[in-house]
Amino acid sequence: MMTERFILSDQELIKGCVKGERASQEALYARYCRKMMVICQRYAKSTLEAEDILQEGFIKVFAAIKTFRGDAQLTTWITRIMINTALNHQRQKLYLLPMVDVANTNLHQTEDVSLADFNLSELIAMIQSLPDGARVVFNLFAIEGYNHKEIAAMLDISEGTSKSQYSRAKALLKLKLENVSVYGRLGEAKI
Repeated sequence: MMTERFILSDQELIKGCVKGERASQEALYARYCRKMMVICQRYAKSTLEAEDILQEGFIKVFAAIKTFRGDAQLTTWITRIMINTALNHQRQKLYLLPMVDVANTNLHQTEDVSLADFNLSELIAMIQSLPDGARVVFNLFAIEGYNHKEIAAMLDISEGTSKSQYSRAKALLKLKLENVSVYGRLGEAKI
């Protein structure tokens, strides 16, 4: 006897989640957890911290799913919740660590380094190794596409601080990429 595998659409999953159906929640989680984990890892210092953010984010998704209007794709809506959850998680740390405007710091701008030779887990590890402020601003600007004015408002910092933290992140990442290129893969290099 053949069993037919039935894949629910996002709309059907949303309806099931609104009703509190456990199977729909599990299916929604299974569909989006890997993509959202990558987002959480970019903001976290460790996999354990990323898992905490992911769990908290999905709790918020299920609590707010009834408010989803469909103005954007479901994946976009969930991504926004994960980013906000990660930012809230990081905001607690950012207020403990001062982010100073390093606009007068001399950060050398040289040619770009190719990322083609690195896999996703290596790149995430490099991003995770950045200082908290630089890591958060880098993610928001370079990956999420926010401008410095928006980032400054989100993090309650100056626009100049956002720009300098981004420059700092780029310089540190470039150095890490160059070190790995010179000294070998991540397992062999000290970054």
